[in-house]
Amino acid sequence: MQTAVKIEEYLQEVEESLGNEFQRKALDTFAVAYRTGRANAFTGMDVKGLIEEIAQAKDDGIRRMDELYRQFKQKAESMGVHVHLAETAEEANRIIARIAKDNDCKKVIKAKSMTAEETHLNNHLEAEGLKVVESDLGEWIIQMRGEGPSHMVMPAIHLSRYQVADLFAGVTKKEQDPDIQKLVKVARRELRKEYVEADMGISGSNFAVVETGTIGLVTNEGNARLATTLPRVHVALVGLEKLTPTLHDALRILRALPRNATGQQITSYVTWITGPNECKSAPDNKKVMHVVFLDNGRKKLAKDKDFAQILRCIRCGACANVCPVYRLVGGHKYGHVYIGAIGLIMTYFFHGKDKAKFLVQNCVNCGACKEVCAAGIDLPRLIKEIHAMIQDEDGHPAQSKLMGMVLKNRTLFHTLLKNMRWAQKPFAERDGQYIRHLPTVFMKEKDQDFRKLPTIADKAFRDEWKSIKPKVVNPTLRVALFSGCVQDFVYPEQMKAAVKIIASTGTVELDYPMQQSCCGLPVNMMGEKQAAVEVARQNVQAFDPSRYDYIMTMCASCASHLKHGYPKLLENETALASKVAQFADKIIDFSSLIHDVLQISSMKFNHSGKRIGYHAPCHLCRGLEVREAPREAINMAHDYVPTSEEEVCCGFGGSYSMKFPAISKTLLAKKMANLEAGDISAVATDCPGCVMHIRGGMKAAGKDIEVKHVAELLAERLR
Repeated sequence: MQTAVKIEEYLQEVEESLGNEFQRKALDTFAVAYRTGRANAFTGMDVKGLIEEIAQAKDDGIRRMDELYRQFKQKAESMGVHVHLAETAEEANRIIARIAKDNDCKKVIKAKSMTAEETHLNNHLEAEGLKVVESDLGEWIIQMRGEGPSHMVMPAIHLSRYQVADLFAGVTKKEQDPDIQKLVKVARRELRKEYVEADMGISGSNFAVVETGTIGLVTNEGNARLATTLPRVHVALVGLEKLTPTLHDALRILRALPRNATGQQITSYVTWITGPNECKSAPDNKKVMHVVFLDNGRKKLAKDKDFAQILRCIRCGACANVCPVYRLVGGHKYGHVYIGAIGLIMTYFFHGKDKAKFLVQNCVNCGACKEVCAAGIDLPRLIKEIHAMIQDEDGHPAQSKLMGMVLKNRTLFHTLLKNMRWAQKPFAERDGQYIRHLPTVFMKEKDQDFRKLPTIADKAFRDEWKSIKPKVVNPTLRVALFSGCVQDFVYPEQMKAAVKIIASTGTVELDYPMQQSCCGLPVNMMGEKQAAVEVARQNVQAFDPSRYDYIMTMCASCASHLKHGYPKLLENETALASKVAQFADKIIDFSSLIHDVLQISSMKFNHSGKRIGYHAPCHLCRGLEVREAPREAINMAHDYVPTSEEEVCCGFGGSYSMKFPAISKTLLAKKMANLEAGDISAVATDCPGCVMHIRGGMKAAGKDIEVKHVAELLAERLR
């Protein structure tokens, strides 16, 4: 009962964040500009190649963490640097407080450091009687507000200049002009004396270069240089994962870091510190320098075959920049200390499951974070792994456990779906195509007002297959159909449209294995990993991939899960290994099959001249990297019209839209507004879930824009 109250509290906090109009507008504006800025910054570069190089280099460093630490310590100490290793956050804080006490320090000036945020260093030092001042502009602002950062790179992005002006007025005791340049001058003036008066400067580090014993800092404001040079004592707090063998390795990361973080080709300041520098206020004119390396679970993580990859993170914050959920609710509700997709994972390891348990559920699984990650971290999958681990530890919710039990039993699942045709009748609208309202046991009345949900079809696709299966005399290709549960039982007309188009070539033999079931993604999203494994096993066994050239599915989510999710879910199924690999290799989406493989031409269609928009399903454009095929397919029979943010998630996410309806509703409203602004008569997409969500939203809003699968819009124009 206590858990239910807590999730309700988190949902309430999320809804309150949605009401913060300035924050939403600021994050919205940045998200749109960021995509263009990042693309421009990486122009002419082999981005995938660079990401692969970074991932390999980081993985090598992670495997050699202990060795690299010993080498760095030996090199740095030979130059007069004191090097420490803290096993926990508390130990790191104690070491730094002791350094301050031993050197009679009273005042600390800090450069921006996410590692210091991780250990809550400021709180500890202040409790020890030290005055701590943040020198990064954003960090200084949130320090005075008593807040944590809302972004790893831009900690005060959630605040307006008017809020900052009011805050500075309190500091200076006089009214301040909200002009940004004037506010920066106020900050510069107020902070200048803090640098001069500080006894100790504390920084983080982007790199700890082993071959030279150097720490590297990447900043935009120059404050880190002042904080590390003016005070007589300098302490760098560094995560062990920042150890890198050579300067070359660091420079390789530096090529990606500013581009991925803010769309800059290079930041304003890159500072390298090798040994203690001269300092007139220090004994013997030599600065006292300490480097405190933080473990806090990193050594254990480095040995985990799944989660070691999170230590690759270069702290660019890009996973937040592209996240549709972060864009709506901000970092204070989409992280604990670390923000964005990586923060959802790190929170579990660095701050415990109680801080992470609701955060990891608030992932729509759109894959935008994985696509943009400069270190190639499989963020969406790891978030779901954490979700499953927490449920294994704390117990699985009854609803998701029941769903898992049902999906594992294909016969039971299909029987329930068929029987729902009759059970839904009292709740269906007159046209029989939409549910008028759901029983409150499934969803609260207020949560479902933003879309209409479809009814179960009168006849499932599998029940029609025998009568509609095309007869082909001399086939050149054999293709198996994977329908998934939605196109089998809710939208069989989509599957029939695809069959009609493929059959028109007269060269493809189609097959529909009857033992197939739901792909299992819904239960995987719910954290029911074992159920997802069992469903995956059943589906692989239902097909004989050696008999087919391709296994085609019209659902982007199914396709991505079958192709990329199944090999990972079934990695321990050694007896099925070759079959799983063959199965995954033959998965193809509908648009790629007809456009790239069958090369169907526009000559097969009567062109309508209608303006058709397109919504790119997340798991098609990012999961499968299919972008051109569906748009070119639409153009064969209609006029494809580009609309704004086609590749931004519509907010469906399967069960996500039921668990986080307020976010889902807001994402859907944005999607519909962008489509409507395109002056189109219909919108096409390659995912039945997206069809369900967007069509239901259009219906609820009284919009007359049709929403159909690409196959349907083509089939109706087939000559």
